[in-house]
Amino acid sequence: MWNSSTSAVQVNASTSTNDPSIQQEEEDEEEEELIPESGGQYQGEYYETDTSNDTGTESLTWISWFCGLPGHEYFAEVAEDFIEDDFNLTGLNSMVPFYKEALEMILDVESEEETLKVPDVSIVETSAELLYGLIHQRYIITRQGLQQMVDKYESKHFGICPRYYCQSCPVIPCGRSDMPGLETVKLFCPSCLDLYTPPSSRFHNVDGAFFGTTFPHLLFQQYPDLLQNTPTEIYEPRIFGFKVSEKSRSGPRMQWLRLRPSVVEREVESHVQSEGGGEGNDDGEDDESVLGPGGGENNGASGTTKDAKRFG
Repeated sequence: MWNSSTSAVQVNASTSTNDPSIQQEEEDEEEEELIPESGGQYQGEYYETDTSNDTGTESLTWISWFCGLPGHEYFAEVAEDFIEDDFNLTGLNSMVPFYKEALEMILDVESEEETLKVPDVSIVETSAELLYGLIHQRYIITRQGLQQMVDKYESKHFGICPRYYCQSCPVIPCGRSDMPGLETVKLFCPSCLDLYTPPSSRFHNVDGAFFGTTFPHLLFQQYPDLLQNTPTEIYEPRIFGFKVSEKSRSGPRMQWLRLRPSVVEREVESHVQSEGGGEGNDDGEDDESVLGPGGGENNGASGTTKDAKRFG
């Protein structure tokens, strides 16, 4: 006997397999099962994508993040291989609290051992900033670090000298002490050889020890072409067109401090020539002209002859 219900089911099943719209829906359901979840889970496993998200923080290292903060534009990005060399970090472990944890934070290394002695993460962040600044002081006097700072200097990244007669000469960061916590960063002008406070207040909290006292002068020793050849001009105060006397309390002071060595040498040479060539040679060639024909003593024959004629 023919069963109408079973036949209807068979007919519906056959029609569903032949319907293209139904097949497309089944294929879409299979593809949805293979699509990974938003958290990066794919078939029970997690993966890491190379593409960054909208904020770009996934591929951003701690060093890049630190140098990108407002007020940290003076810093150079220290190479990680320089930090990983223990020789370059000699003596810093005694200056920085939580040294190991701070170093791991700088290098983006996840500690395998859970340290219970750190009460707060903010303390480690403060130590990481101090450690990076002291490493930065040593890095910028290397060849690689100097080249990075030269590129910033040539583009006037650090600003220009506020002194009018320096003719917009670029300045460079400089510290007055190599020990942290004593002085904030200053700006050194190679034209007038003076220090200035950064014009923006966001740099007033940057420690000068993070740049040190050696860096700017070593840079210009290694790259003398960066020095401008403009003549050094000094402002002369005048009252009704007359120069103010140097003996006056409001007169000019210590103008020679801004003179270049070449200018000083020329002035010394001109002064020596005006006096007639100096005090003579040290070889004793002019001793006869100074002391006379007989020298300083009666050791010449001509002197004895004169005495004989005088008494003879």
